[in-house]
Amino acid sequence: MKRPAIQPEPTAERTTGWTDYGLIDSGAGQKLERYGRFTVVRPEPQCLWAPSLPQAAWDKADAVFDPNQTDEDAGRWRFSSAPIEAWPLSWGKVKFHGQFTAFRHLAFFPEQAANWSWLEARLSTSEKPLKILNLFGYTGVATLVCAAAGAEVTHVDASKKSVGYARENAALSGLDSAPIRWICEDARKYAAREVKRGNLYEGIILDPPKYGRGPDGEVWKLYDHLPELMGLCAQLLSPDASFLLLNAYAERISGLALAGLTADALAGRSGDIAWGELDLMEDGGARGVGLSYFARWTA
Repeated sequence: MKRPAIQPEPTAERTTGWTDYGLIDSGAGQKLERYGRFTVVRPEPQCLWAPSLPQAAWDKADAVFDPNQTDEDAGRWRFSSAPIEAWPLSWGKVKFHGQFTAFRHLAFFPEQAANWSWLEARLSTSEKPLKILNLFGYTGVATLVCAAAGAEVTHVDASKKSVGYARENAALSGLDSAPIRWICEDARKYAAREVKRGNLYEGIILDPPKYGRGPDGEVWKLYDHLPELMGLCAQLLSPDASFLLLNAYAERISGLALAGLTADALAGRSGDIAWGELDLMEDGGARGVGLSYFARWTA
């Protein structure tokens, strides 16, 4: 039986700063970042080294995230002045809002710029507009990158609020009339229904969380449910499909593990699987932080 070939060595995808984002400094378990006109301090336990800049530079931050003692991803923001509402940011042709969430991120993940660049390049070489399924689409930056490149996208997320933010980002990007379907539903449920309906896609994007809940209380656990979802996605890929991109954030997973799962799910197909880590690099420096893992199958 044919199987995709897993590349023998990992790839480190290094995201450096752009106009509206930069990792200014890091160390002592924290990151000092620039989001447009604001500077932000967020916890990052991997930053075991000492910061390069003096404490005075960190003290000037507009917002600092204080994590809960029991859950570092949850907590509260402290602002140097009045609380900051949503403000516009951009990456390439796509615009989106930065927002201070209760889970230490700002409504997008800057290290994903490496995946956005890859998607943009992949779609730009296609001879026809591709039909893309984006599961766990969150606030929609990957969806909008694909739509801006001419793809027809189905965006799926279990959070009604996230889908609402994604639609706002589409309007901000001038893509509110683009061929995007906005679906608020549990990813596994939607994928299973798409299989029954016989719908097919030329590209699939998955960026699942470690844990989550669907709109009707469905529980998502990465290690328990990802193999089943990958099996469904394999059935949703058209015979002439172009790619499947899988990204995951979890301490006990690796790019090689994601590549192995992808190869298993896509048994019967040829193609190649690149795998590795998404790294966020400091401005003008050699230091960086590995923040997520990926596997990319291409036909």
